[in-house]
Amino acid sequence: MEKAYSTLSIKSVDNEKRIIKGIASSISPDRANDIVEPGGMVFDLPFPFLWQHDHSKPIGNVIAANRTSKGLEIEVRIAKIKEAGSLKDQVDHAWNAIKEGLVRGLSIGFRALDYDVRQGGGIHYTATEIFEVSAVTIPCNAPATITDIKRASNSSIKLSSRGHTTVKLNTGGVQLSPIKAD
Repeated sequence: MEKAYSTLSIKSVDNEKRIIKGIASSISPDRANDIVEPGGMVFDLPFPFLWQHDHSKPIGNVIAANRTSKGLEIEVRIAKIKEAGSLKDQVDHAWNAIKEGLVRGLSIGFRALDYDVRQGGGIHYTATEIFEVSAVTIPCNAPATITDIKRASNSSIKLSSRGHTTVKLNTGGVQLSPIKAD
């Protein structure tokens, strides 16, 4: 599995809903000189939101995702565990680190479906299957950011639908939104 990273910027916090919005991967070359093309990303919602790419440490789910000219815009719901124990400790630790700005990076975990080697180094991934997004401490794809942590008004969470299709929770199967112009 390949990984590509980005950073996040927190604007507001809601401790009840634990909703995060942001750009999980931007179109800009990352520090390894790789590019992950948003138009070639496929995924099935919801998919896991992990802590530091550790598959044994899920902390929530990506519940909405749009492919745009900026990259992969996502909406994440971080779990709120009521029962005391190691899972609650793990998720609360991650949530606190994110909302306090200690962990500000995002990273996609994916499988390459098609790619080209870039002149001068790096890989241009033209088609990928996205498996997970993770909160990470040190991002590689610096231009991408989490744009918001806010309250969700209900369980049907949507991203902006101005000129493009929004992929929503419980849609079933892989769905792609067209690239929107800025």
